[in-house]
Amino acid sequence: MAPAFFDLSARTKLRVTGADRIRFLNGQTTNDVRKAGAEATQESCVLNAKGHFDAHVFLSATPNDIWIDADQELRELLQTRLERYVIADDVKIEDVTDQSALFHLLAGSEPKISDAKFDFRSRRLGIDGWDLWVEAARAEAMKRALAADYRAMDESEWEVLRIENGIPRWGCELTREIIPPEANLAARAIDYEKGCYIGQEVISRMKMSGQTRQRLCGVTSEKALAPGKELHAETKMVGHVTSAVFSERLNAHIALAIIKRGYTETGTSLITLVDDRPINVKVVALPFSEPSSHWHGPSGGC
Repeated sequence: MAPAFFDLSARTKLRVTGADRIRFLNGQTTNDVRKAGAEATQESCVLNAKGHFDAHVFLSATPNDIWIDADQELRELLQTRLERYVIADDVKIEDVTDQSALFHLLAGSEPKISDAKFDFRSRRLGIDGWDLWVEAARAEAMKRALAADYRAMDESEWEVLRIENGIPRWGCELTREIIPPEANLAARAIDYEKGCYIGQEVISRMKMSGQTRQRLCGVTSEKALAPGKELHAETKMVGHVTSAVFSERLNAHIALAIIKRGYTETGTSLITLVDDRPINVKVVALPFSEPSSHWHGPSGGC
């Protein structure tokens, strides 16, 4: 992967302090905050009592603080949701969105950037990278410094990489109707050995049953797809497209889709409408493999 960086400064950013911050957040998130540190970001989920998403977050812990970032749409909702459960806890949750800039570098080795307040190893796109937190006043200077060694990545490039690597995004694959394992987040964002947290019972039952009602899958098509397109097995609606792009690397139209149980097996053929005409789409494994695999049923599942 060519060295590149992307500006994530629009994301919601929170600073959590107080003697009870770790214990408190451990009761609010699906991952084990006790294992979070300054070495790497920890991907996690904030759920309601039914196990559905309230937020998808990344957090890192420094000696006196926990730093959280989430989609910009969640700026007011996330802080309010967390503060609702602060009762007698020594916890303070501060919105630092406007005071902090955030950059993500696609690089295997730690960047030699002196102006960063923090740098955390991070696999936001499923590949090696680094998150750089910077004081907002230093954001433009940081961009110039990064541009000397890295290529600036735009939103469309980020979206292609995200979809190629099967990474769900808030507002697309991640909504309040989704439970984390349905979005393939069990391995990355859930610790099944930690203590209780809101929504845990639902997550634990799903693990014990080994089944989900639906699953995030990759699909390919000979025509361009669009978010919201229904996917059918004969006359039955069995899923819908959530994100779609054309991948130049793969020379293919690719998409992410939420598909019902029973239709998620790799190689399954489904139908959607493009310009009011039915076209075939095929379920493929995530992350997307090389072009030769797309229409020949690669092994593996979603």
